[in-house]
Amino acid sequence: MLNASDRAIVKSTVPLLESGGEALTTYFYKKLLTRYPQVQPLFNQAHQASGDQPRALANGVLMYARHIDQLEQLGDLVAKIINKHVALQILPEHYPLVGECLLEAIREVLGAEIATDEVINAWGNAYGQLAGILIGAEKTIYDEKAAAPGGWRGAREFKVAAKVQESAEITSFYFEPADGQPILAFTAGQYIGMQLFLDGEEIRRNYSLSALAGNNQYRISVKREPGGRASNYLHDQLNVGDSINLFTPSGEFTLAHSDKPLVLISGGVGITPTLAMLEAALETERPIHFIHCARNGSVHAFRDWIEALAGKHPQLKRFYCYSEDDGVSPAAHAVGLLDQARLEQWLPVDRDADVYFLGPKGFMAAMKRQLKAAGVPEKQARYEFFGPASALE
Repeated sequence: MLNASDRAIVKSTVPLLESGGEALTTYFYKKLLTRYPQVQPLFNQAHQASGDQPRALANGVLMYARHIDQLEQLGDLVAKIINKHVALQILPEHYPLVGECLLEAIREVLGAEIATDEVINAWGNAYGQLAGILIGAEKTIYDEKAAAPGGWRGAREFKVAAKVQESAEITSFYFEPADGQPILAFTAGQYIGMQLFLDGEEIRRNYSLSALAGNNQYRISVKREPGGRASNYLHDQLNVGDSINLFTPSGEFTLAHSDKPLVLISGGVGITPTLAMLEAALETERPIHFIHCARNGSVHAFRDWIEALAGKHPQLKRFYCYSEDDGVSPAAHAVGLLDQARLEQWLPVDRDADVYFLGPKGFMAAMKRQLKAAGVPEKQARYEFFGPASALE
């Protein structure tokens, strides 16, 4: 536990983090990745370039400093961090490297007059406390996953059992274990970590599991991203029979047990985790409203599959909104953006529903506002987002 003096000093830096946290974390990442290139595989360089990674870390550091007296106020932020770390296989030996560069960044960005020895010492103790919490929680999860039926620790070799084009942009990959042994069960909504070696360089990525683990296989469905190293490799070079290393499934954005009406709202490739959620929910009798938004029908993946499910399960209602009409694809229920009036028409009459929504940042920001305005309880409107939640306000 931190002493009162350390907590007070850390809290005194909150105004500085509010105004300059992103500059601090950007500088930190540059220092860390330059000095310790061995950790580069743990970070998505596209997120670095876009600023998403520094913004997410800046938010995390700020929230930690702001609630240093009551860490329980951090809510699910710690769980999100832990699950991301487990999916990427963050290990105890990584933490000292991060701590060293973070403290140096604080001193160099804030300057010696502000970042005094007392401030650096307090932040060093605070980081040590946080690292201890994360390392302990991550060890528990690693141990549990290794001991569970079908579980493993570290990387495990899988083979590509099937590769299926789902739309003009999205392709599904089915993976089965190379050793033929059972695989670990997961909860709908979780993702899986992947280890790739491209041109002699290791990179790691997380992809949502887009189907329940049937036939001893995992399925991911990947959108080809312009300039995306991992997605283009998967689309163009990874073929049936090839080997790949996977880490155990992880993630806290999961379908909760409930009897309330369920609403799944997705935009673009955000559809992927909702597919597994839909499968799981159809094993119950709860009403389901499945709402998907796409640019047009050519990039709308899994439409035929959802239509077939709707024909078998009367509790499933589905609605499609295309931002444009390409004149070729099957018609959507609406053309244009998913606005407030249309969303309210497609929501259950009973707004006491569980809602899960995913998609591009602008789409999610709009859904967050519109669901609140429609009367859906805020605690029942759940989402997964890379970055500070304030970015969706």
